Parts: sequence; C-alpha cells; structure tokens
Amino acid sequence: MVKDIQLRTTLHEESRGGILVQKSAEYLGINPDTITGVKVLRKSIDSRKATIYINYKVTVFVNEPMPEDTAYIFDYKDVSNAKPVHIVGFGPAGMYAALRCIELGFKPIVLERGKNVQDRRRDLRAINQEHYVNEDSNYCFGEGGAGTYSDGKLYTRSLKRGDVRRIFENLVYHGATSQILVDAHPHIGTNKLPKVVQNIRETILKYGGEIHFETRVTDFTINNNRIIAIHLQNGKELPVQRVILATGHSARDIFYLLHNKNIQLQAKSFAMGVRVEHPQYIIDSIQYHCSGERHELLPAASYSLVQQVNQRGVYSFCMCPGGFIVPAATANGEVVVNGMSPSKRNNTFANSGIVVEINADKDLYKYEHFGPFKGLEYQKDLEKLAFTSGGRSQAAPAQRLTDFVEGRLSPTLNGCSYQPGLKSAPLHSLLPKQIGSRLRSGLKAFGQKMHGYYTHEANVVGVESRTSSPVNIPRNEQLEHPQIKGLFPCGEGGGYAGGIVSAAMDGERCAEAAVVGL
Repeated sequence: MVKDIQLRTTLHEESRGGILVQKSAEYLGINPDTITGVKVLRKSIDSRKATIYINYKVTVFVNEPMPEDTAYIFDYKDVSNAKPVHIVGFGPAGMYAALRCIELGFKPIVLERGKNVQDRRRDLRAINQEHYVNEDSNYCFGEGGAGTYSDGKLYTRSLKRGDVRRIFENLVYHGATSQILVDAHPHIGTNKLPKVVQNIRETILKYGGEIHFETRVTDFTINNNRIIAIHLQNGKELPVQRVILATGHSARDIFYLLHNKNIQLQAKSFAMGVRVEHPQYIIDSIQYHCSGERHELLPAASYSLVQQVNQRGVYSFCMCPGGFIVPAATANGEVVVNGMSPSKRNNTFANSGIVVEINADKDLYKYEHFGPFKGLEYQKDLEKLAFTSGGRSQAAPAQRLTDFVEGRLSPTLNGCSYQPGLKSAPLHSLLPKQIGSRLRSGLKAFGQKMHGYYTHEANVVGVESRTSSPVNIPRNEQLEHPQIKGLFPCGEGGGYAGGIVSAAMDGERCAEAAVVGL
C-alpha cells in the first residue's frame, strides 16, 4: 500500500526523532512495523501562533519497498557534430537552454561576457574592497548569472510555465542538496551554488557543447529580417541560424544595440526601492514569538509583506534571512544593492528588498521621450543618485528605518553587512516622491503587521533597482521575435522570468522552440 498524507508535528516531537513513522502509523491506524518507508514530499513551518508546527506532506509505503530512483531522467547525447544553437548569456536561462539543446540533440554554443565562477571572485572582491566595478564581471555578469553570487533562492510562483520539479531535480543531479525538493521555500546558498554551476558547465562540455567566457556580443547582422551573424568584442564574426538571447535584466548594452538596429522593444513595468536590514534576532523574535535565541530546529526566520499605498503595491522582495547586502552595480558611477544568504543562513543580519511598483504606462510621464527606455533611464537616474549621495563610491546611502519614515537625517547608523560601507544620507527626501512617500507609508504599515519590525535598530539602504528588467523584448507564440527570424528573447532579460527557476524553465522552452525546423 502507498498513501499520500498530511502530517503536523511540534518542535518537541521533532526533537525526539523518528516521529514521521509514528505519526503516519497513527494517522493510518496501522502497526508502525508495517511501514517500510516515509518519503517527505513537502515541508513547511507554521509559526502563526505561539505553538510552532512543522507541516509535512509525505508518501507512506506499507509492506512494500520504497523506491530510491527519481522519476526524472536527463538523457544527454553527444552533440559534438550536431547542428548549433547559439546562446548569448550563461545565467539560469542560458544554462538550461544549453542543457535542453543537448537533450534534443543540438549543439549549444554559449557566449558569456563574464568570467567563470572561480575567476569572478576576484572581481567581486574589487567591488567590495576597492569600489571598482568590472563592467563585464560582477555580481550580475559571469557564469551562472546574477543568482550565483546573490543567493540561489529557488522559490517561484511560475507553476504554469513549465515543470518546476524537473528544474529542481536537475539541480540535485548537478550537486544541489536534495532538501530543495521538499522545502516550501527552497534555497541552495551563495556558498554552494558556484559548485552546482560548475557541474552544469562540465556536463555541457562533456557532451560536446561549447562555452566561451569573456566573449561579449557587440553586434548582430540582420538580413531580410533574419539574424545571420553575431559579432564579438574580439572582432570575430560568427554565422548563426538560431540565437537564444538570455543576457539578463542588466545587459543594457544589448537593449541599446537592438534599439539602434530598429528592432522592436517595449517599456515594461517593474519595481524599485531600498534594502531594509534588521538584526536577525529581531525577525526571529517576531516570527517565532521568542525573546531569546530561536529553537535549534528552526531556521533563521523570514517574512513576506505587502501593502497597497496610493494604488501601488509596496512589498518585500528577495528576503534574505541570515544574509548579506551586496553591491550589484554593473558599471562605475552607480550604486545598486541586492541581498544574498549562505546555505546555513547564519549571518547576524536579515535583509529584504522593500520595493514599490512602477507602472510603465502611468508613472514615468517625465521620461516618455525615452520611449521603450523610459523605465531604464529612470532606473539609471536613481542609481546615479545613490552613487553621489553615497560619496561617489560603492558606499551606499542609508538611514535608520525610523529616521527614514519620520523624515530626519540619521546622525549615526547601525552596524550593517554591506562590505563597501554605508554613508548617512537623507533618502527620505532624495528618492522620488512616488517611491519615497509610498515606502514610508508602507514601512509604517509593516510595523503594524509585524510588531517590532518598525525599529531604530534597522537600516534602510539604497537603492534596490534591479528587481526585474524595465524593458521587454517581444516574442510571438513560437517564442521568436515577431520582427527578427531566428532570434529568441529569453529569461529575465527579455522580460519573461523573475528568478532562477522561472528563468531556467524559460530557457528550456526557448531551446525547444529554437530547434524547430533546424
């Protein structure tokens, strides 16, 4: 007999161990000795009340063996001499487009402007310590894309866009912990993800694909509305038949290149705001109803908040318990912040983007003359403002949370995880009113929803501006650009994804579309 059931345990019960077999037997009314295995399908924490529960969805095997093998098989073929598909960008969309090409019997040729995961580390160190941004190798550009060194969170709402489980199983196949298959909010961690990314690279190379690092695309040749060649920074020209464009939300040069060639683009709505960082113990005490240290079986607490303010959503984004704030600029002369967590989420701070919806049709009237780039130019202006108000370095402008909401400069700031450092600045008056005023109202409302959240012990750090692409590269039902044959906009850079998993799924779909008729 095989049964899928829902179980609840308390922390006290969890501490005893072996509780799932016992609970399963009680639920089914059978002898625990007849249970041959319990497979956890889903695990989540319910801390809404004083008693904290662990919720499980499990499959119980009674008097029959528990299967060990996954139902997912990744059938990679030798594609050394197969027809090529060119992929620009090697973030999640590009990686999974390449893997899917190999499964389908086509040779992926990947062109990545940045460096491999090992060599990227030196450039990240230069941003943090020397305040110098390598415009081709940073927290956004390089092997694995923005997710590699900025967290590796796998939570997605894109359940209708593809097989989410398949992406998770493939990450486990390439070395990720199997715990991501069961956690309600799965997370690999910035310290573990680079090895997974390296393993994916090795799979692609093993089966005959090509990956070229430090290879920036600078131009396209279009003939009769078909892409026929790619030009590289080193002067080389590559003939192409199919191009999957997976360059990420920060490859502004690609947007400008397409626009200069009269290739259709559209402005897209997005979100911008700040990072808010609390000591982790404050978030733990709020979420777990505790005054001291959290229970050893509980992970660092997270939160998810949303509030409507003047017809726009103000919400938490990319929440990083036990994490760090990192510099995500892709050029000198701008300051951008993002968040990440190591796999153990054991840092002393918790940070989250707190952002405001920006409606591209209604909120950017002063930028209308930029056409499809009105959101992009607005984004750039805010990042330049953060650069100058932070002291013209990668130091970020900041205020204590209460000072930001109440409109006063902070004479001192709290400790912070952001390595380049903070500089006290009046963000409450520097941010555009449509962002700043909504943030102030939203943060005050969050303090009412989470008692203790609104505190002078938290910092507001600017600016969180790269939540998603402000530009959309259109495509038709065949996932091909409606104007340019052979060009397949993909992932976050095209405006079709919002994280690692949705980008990976979109990469697979674009690979499937690109090989049709090849």
